[in-house]
Amino acid sequence: MPPEWSVKRFQGLRPGRIGAVIADVVSEGAAERRRGPLGVETALKAVTADPVSPHRVRRTLEQALVFAGAALAAVYTPAPEAGLLCLAESAGVPRTLYGLRESYPLDGGSPAADAHRTGRPVWLGPHEVAECADARRMPARDFHLAALPVRDGAGGCLLAVSERPGGFDAEDRACLERVADAVALPAPTARAEGEELLAGGFSLAMDTGRVEVGDAILELFAMERAAFDGRVETLLGLTVPEDLPSLMSVVEADHMSVGDRELEFRVLQPAGPPKWLRLHGRLVPGGDGRPARLEGTVADASTLRAEITDVARVQRLAAALATAGTVRDVSQAVVAALRKPLRADRIALAELENERLVVTVLDPPEPDSWPELWQLEWRGEWPDAPVRAMPTLAAALREGRARIWPAGTALEPALAEVGPGGLAVLPLSAGGRMAGACLIGWDAPHDFGPDERALLTASAGLAGQALMRAHAFDAEHELVGMLQRQLLPRRLPDLPGGLAVARYLPATAGLEVGGDWYDVIRMPDHHVALVIGDVQGHSAAAATLMGQMRTALRAYAAEGHPPDVVVSHANRLLMELETDLFVTCCYVDVDMEDGSAWCVRAGHPPPVLRHPDGSAEVAETDGGPPLGILTQAEFPMTPLRLTPGAVVALTTDGLVESADLDIGTGLDRLAGELSAADPAQLGTVADALLGGAHRGDDVALLLLRYDGMAVKPRREGWTVWRVPEAARHARRFTRRSLRGWGVADTAMDAALLVVSELVTNALVHTDGPVRLDFTLIDRRLRVAVTDASPRTPVKPTDPGWEATGGRGILLVEAVSDSWGTVPVSGGKQVWSELLLER
Repeated sequence: MPPEWSVKRFQGLRPGRIGAVIADVVSEGAAERRRGPLGVETALKAVTADPVSPHRVRRTLEQALVFAGAALAAVYTPAPEAGLLCLAESAGVPRTLYGLRESYPLDGGSPAADAHRTGRPVWLGPHEVAECADARRMPARDFHLAALPVRDGAGGCLLAVSERPGGFDAEDRACLERVADAVALPAPTARAEGEELLAGGFSLAMDTGRVEVGDAILELFAMERAAFDGRVETLLGLTVPEDLPSLMSVVEADHMSVGDRELEFRVLQPAGPPKWLRLHGRLVPGGDGRPARLEGTVADASTLRAEITDVARVQRLAAALATAGTVRDVSQAVVAALRKPLRADRIALAELENERLVVTVLDPPEPDSWPELWQLEWRGEWPDAPVRAMPTLAAALREGRARIWPAGTALEPALAEVGPGGLAVLPLSAGGRMAGACLIGWDAPHDFGPDERALLTASAGLAGQALMRAHAFDAEHELVGMLQRQLLPRRLPDLPGGLAVARYLPATAGLEVGGDWYDVIRMPDHHVALVIGDVQGHSAAAATLMGQMRTALRAYAAEGHPPDVVVSHANRLLMELETDLFVTCCYVDVDMEDGSAWCVRAGHPPPVLRHPDGSAEVAETDGGPPLGILTQAEFPMTPLRLTPGAVVALTTDGLVESADLDIGTGLDRLAGELSAADPAQLGTVADALLGGAHRGDDVALLLLRYDGMAVKPRREGWTVWRVPEAARHARRFTRRSLRGWGVADTAMDAALLVVSELVTNALVHTDGPVRLDFTLIDRRLRVAVTDASPRTPVKPTDPGWEATGGRGILLVEAVSDSWGTVPVSGGKQVWSELLLER
């Protein structure tokens, strides 16, 4: 089990409470048991009845938790060839919380070495512990340490820790001495030459990796004897990849000291789910030219004793919680890890929100399986836990200690009906805060053994830490999701001659929302820019950068730049931001009047086109590097041709690429699905395309159906000469053009006024060329005057009678249906739209 998991499972407890919680949990409900030396002797006789049991040592150490009030008990055995006392087994709180080492020098001054050399117990209070040689490794908390020699077997030392005030009293010390006498380990000996292995046994040479295995192990790995080459790597290759690191920590000599080791792992099967196996091994040191060997057994975990082994179960729970992101994931992992091993009839997990318990998982989920009062609180999928009717539960949460009530305990109905045969309540705390609670109930009378109690306590610590992480994840995920929703378009604009729809799906795996985005930009002259992009990574920084890129591309497009210049400017901006993230992007500029389009790609998947006849293809387009990679990158433009009824699909790689799907195959599949779709219902098409999306990554999808404009606009343009009578020439050109279009004289008068004022302003206040353009479509006349100055005309706020300027803009505003100004290639365009009478 990785050491960080072990440390985390009790970090949520208050200083001074760790050992007390362990002692309370393992001793609660033990009033009927005989206490003191006589009680521990009776328990030890039952534990040591089977001297070859692989669990004998740990179960012996657990008696120190039950009868001596220890928070931790560990046994160390000598390895003379290495000059060390090495950890062989431990029970209770992880040793790392007290700074205890994996090994101690035999000739050192540690309490363990002193007890082993002198054969006398060492009893240290908090002050003596603080002054010992290892004080710098120990936490800043008060605890008592006991070191007792192990006189039988291989010898060694028993270490025990207590956080109770006063430490170990005389009765506790007598109990520990009896545990030290019973915990003796046999001296490690190598298997005799030629001695036959047990059917489920193995022997691994640590220097060569050659392993001898019994027939039962090969059967568990679904391997024939003839197919096994004797290499440990062959067996490791059949394990589940997620379990390989912990398994390697056992089979690599550098990661293992002399002593017993137990581990559960999964092995792949030819058919069906992986099988859980349990390895129990012991490192036997070499000597006389023989290498060190790891010897032990491997068995099917499902066929072993029904009682709980907390090391294996906690290891399995820690592995599940390590990948649990949300509160719901954590709750489901805890339920899956506890209910079946404990044979519980029901289990509930609830998180604490503002002094209110909110149920996240119930197992079984049917209302009839829970107390009547719980059924009355059912609001949706789960009920609200009726805390007001469970004062005993509220008290347990305030105390922060695990509580176990055996069958027949008088409790309020809301609690008693959860577990009439026994009830365990585990407050889930972390970082000094209460994260929630776990309730486990049995219908038949249930006996709580010390191993179950240790499992429940360790599981509570792990679940509390995981819940706090999940709370933080949910809060950050919601924050980043809200940020991204705010930065994405709230709705797409209405387009002349076409329809656009978009979809965005956040990832369901991983820690945060990513930086996928899309945009549809309406530009002058019935041009539309389709933009889709993806920022590297999944974080708040990625979402923020996504907003910056979307804004930058929109701004550069509004300036009237061609597509390649728009993308080049965005690339230069990203380089100046000095971020470590890069961005991929696809930008398509569509002329809605004639269906021509230009595509620019920056490291992004190409568009997919569906033609009116139903055929679809991945557009062959040139591409440049992602944005933010090269300062002087080139982004070539590729022409596209759209005919009425065509559909353009832009997507991010989350839809067309995954671990088991290359991007080329994904694009071809998207083209096939688009070909089979009915573009008449474009929203339905978008939903269907996302149906098979791989949710390990964000997905953005943008579709445009090009219908073609029913009425093509009429256009006329003229370059205004800088001559004294320029305004009169402009009015004459206007009159001639509008009469040719059949515009009525009443509307023409307003157009002439607008032209006169805008052209005069451009000639008087700017230098360089001035151009006048008219566009008429659907009885809407647009007058646009373009000049080389970026200065926007300013409308006077309160013009007086003596003012000599500024009235022209007021006149334009008065006669126009709308007017405005846009930047155009270093200059500006002032425009006015007039709505003509029908």
